[in-house]
Amino acid sequence: MEGERRRRRRWPWVLGAALVVVALALGVLVLTANRAHEVTMGQAEQRLGKQGQGSAGARPARGVYDYAGSGTEHLTLPPLSQGEGPTIPGTVTLRGANCWVFRVDYSSHHWQTWDYCRHGSDTWEAGGQTWQLWAIGPLNETNLSTFSCAPRTMSLPAAATPGQRWEGRCTGTNTAVKGRTLSQGPYRFVGLTTLSVGGHAVRVAEFLRLRTDTGAQHGTERAEVWLDATTGLPIRLRQDIQIITDTPFGTSTYTQSGFFTLTSLVAHP
Repeated sequence: MEGERRRRRRWPWVLGAALVVVALALGVLVLTANRAHEVTMGQAEQRLGKQGQGSAGARPARGVYDYAGSGTEHLTLPPLSQGEGPTIPGTVTLRGANCWVFRVDYSSHHWQTWDYCRHGSDTWEAGGQTWQLWAIGPLNETNLSTFSCAPRTMSLPAAATPGQRWEGRCTGTNTAVKGRTLSQGPYRFVGLTTLSVGGHAVRVAEFLRLRTDTGAQHGTERAEVWLDATTGLPIRLRQDIQIITDTPFGTSTYTQSGFFTLTSLVAHP
């Protein structure tokens, strides 16, 4: 009888412990159910579909390119972090006779596009977009930045000498912030070099892009850029970004640091 009473007394504790374990498991599931993960080449190819068909000419060939890299992204308010890569698909979509869009999928929670257009023998940066998702428990918070650049915001000049500089100037908005942001700064030609991509030698032009952001958001952007000297296709990119946003709850600082590099010259359809 005494043993039976002890067993009966233990049951509430056992049940309570089981409920705690279940609650903790559910909490972990909610917090991790929508974590950022890499975007596969197949997923990027499926999204591309038939859009942007046309003749490349002096532009990169349409398709999805295989890039590899890594990076980290942090928010201070709320305190969140997510990673990039290691597979980072880069998608080229052709627009009209002279323009094209380059999209990078850093992860399932972050993509960025750059719009480029040929003007004579030069290639200018026309603008672009950046989309991000942050999973805050069961909530998914997203924001989209859209920028347009002033004429002659250089990407790839027809000819340049080491040390030559151009001023870049782009303005845009973010769906999570009121007002407009101005991003401007020098774009400096470092020089020509040759890099190996998938065992093939590629002549590339190296640039250093520095921009200061003011207005609705403020901060700094630093990017080392290596472009195919003929088509303008990004071969490598290394960047460090810090953007500060004033919110009703205080100052939130976003930082992004990472790199990606092209591993194959083959454009997947």
